[in-house]
Amino acid sequence: MVNAGTYWLWQQLAVNEVLPDEALPTVVEALCSTSRAPYGVDSRGEERRAKALADALPVLLSRVTSPGLRRQLLQQADDKQLAELAGQGVVVAGDLPTILRTHRPTPCLVIGLARHPDQVNAAIGLLPGMHDTDLEDVVTDWDPTPHRYRSDAEPVPPIPPALFDAVLEHALTPLARLLKDPQHEKWQFAQRVDRGLPHEFGEGAPWRILATCPDRWHDLVEHPTLGTAVQHLLLDQAEVEARRSRMMASSSSSLTADKDDSLGEQPKPEPALDTALLRACLPALCLPEMAGLPKPSVNARHRLHHIANRVRYNPRLTDIAATQLQAAADECVRRGRLLTPPRNDDHRHRAVAIAEDLALLSINSTHLAKACALLARLEQPAVVSTPPSPRLSRITADTDLLSPVRLLERNYQHRRVAALTSLAGNPHTPPAAVTDTLPGLHPLELAWIGHQNDIPDWLRTASAALAPVDTNEAVLRLLTDEELDRHPDPAAVLQSWLDAPESEGFWSRREVYRAVVKSRYRTLEHLRQIPADEILTRHEPEVALEFLLGHCGRSTDRWEALAAVMTFDYDGEKITFGELLDSLVGATAES
Repeated sequence: MVNAGTYWLWQQLAVNEVLPDEALPTVVEALCSTSRAPYGVDSRGEERRAKALADALPVLLSRVTSPGLRRQLLQQADDKQLAELAGQGVVVAGDLPTILRTHRPTPCLVIGLARHPDQVNAAIGLLPGMHDTDLEDVVTDWDPTPHRYRSDAEPVPPIPPALFDAVLEHALTPLARLLKDPQHEKWQFAQRVDRGLPHEFGEGAPWRILATCPDRWHDLVEHPTLGTAVQHLLLDQAEVEARRSRMMASSSSSLTADKDDSLGEQPKPEPALDTALLRACLPALCLPEMAGLPKPSVNARHRLHHIANRVRYNPRLTDIAATQLQAAADECVRRGRLLTPPRNDDHRHRAVAIAEDLALLSINSTHLAKACALLARLEQPAVVSTPPSPRLSRITADTDLLSPVRLLERNYQHRRVAALTSLAGNPHTPPAAVTDTLPGLHPLELAWIGHQNDIPDWLRTASAALAPVDTNEAVLRLLTDEELDRHPDPAAVLQSWLDAPESEGFWSRREVYRAVVKSRYRTLEHLRQIPADEILTRHEPEVALEFLLGHCGRSTDRWEALAAVMTFDYDGEKITFGELLDSLVGATAES
């Protein structure tokens, strides 16, 4: 047992140049021995020992040649120390078997080894099995200069090409394997109705690594094994990343630029992918890997939407690959039966996205006409206007934020009519298919069309003939209790709010429920029509206490049934407050 107060002495001996080699085993044993006290491990002494050992490690490892002593020292070092020692050339490839027995390979260790040309292959050998974020750190942490404030810091040599190629290969291999195997388990992720494509397509570490070498994109898209993966990532992420970078640059420059400079006309930015690179990515454009996946009704919708997003990011594709896009859109519609009328409310919001995508991609007049008819089947929105608060009135004064058309946009209730105008903008859409849809639109949707600039004249004329003169009459205005006092039947007014149809207005329904629950004119009949979780979890307990106490009373069965019903799972079936109360009565009858 070493006295904790002597660790500094052992450290000084270790770094002393006069220390003979015969003393090294004793010094190493002293610095590697756990500091103990009569009650067990001395935590303060361990702190002293760790600091003394860290200061002595570079010198000891440079002198110790015995495998046993070297193993003892390496096992005592932490990940950060090992990385620093590798960068100094003290830890070498021959030490890796010892290190990997007790440590996992880290990006810093890979970087430290790769800074020496003769250790690059050893660093590459540590890459298999590393997480993609660790692979990204190898690239981003190679040059620490951007993170330093000193302008006189020595420049760091570029990352060795062999190491970068290995990192890129390991990062892109999962996506490449996924694309080659339609039966890959990751494709099951895309077969869920509420999910999109597998996360390998996203802006994760593989893309961030690829984004660091734009000068190599032209060669990488032709790579025999990774080329398809590179094509997918470039189509999905390159232009998105470029737009994000431009927005960040413009926001930062606007804080420092002169006003006169900001008024000048800005040059049109260059696209992230030139025409030659876009053409090289065409084999991956329409996601042929998804063409034969099971559950075509789900996968065809995901595929169509993903193709449309790629065209939105890269508009030049409409000219470069027009025939290819049109064929893919027709295939998705036929295989997935995307234009079949929805069977329930859960599928209706997807009809809007399908119509938007077909308006961008399709030239099939029959499909475009069916998309218009699909939109016509959706329920009209209930545009709700709540009494403005004094704080909100200060913001909305002298603006059109509370105008009926803006209320339609506030809760994204204009998506149906926006999709219809997109279909009208497609020259292959029969005008009659669009005009036949107009009589079924909400009056505010018709008024919204008149406020748009980029619509055909025939659509503007047809919608203006049906639009209301006074758009305020088409708004469901929620009244305060003071305003209801002047109404002959306040309860009927509350019921009219609950009866208003709604298909795309989740937040507007919340506003209706809130207004009904907070009104002093509410009755039990009103509350029975509201979702149970809305009353029990989003309002004061006093709203439901009276009714729960009255229904449950002294019945143990009813109280137990209440506890069983009040789960409100996220994916569970939504029940109304009335159905909850009725279930309590049913529980007593069964018992």
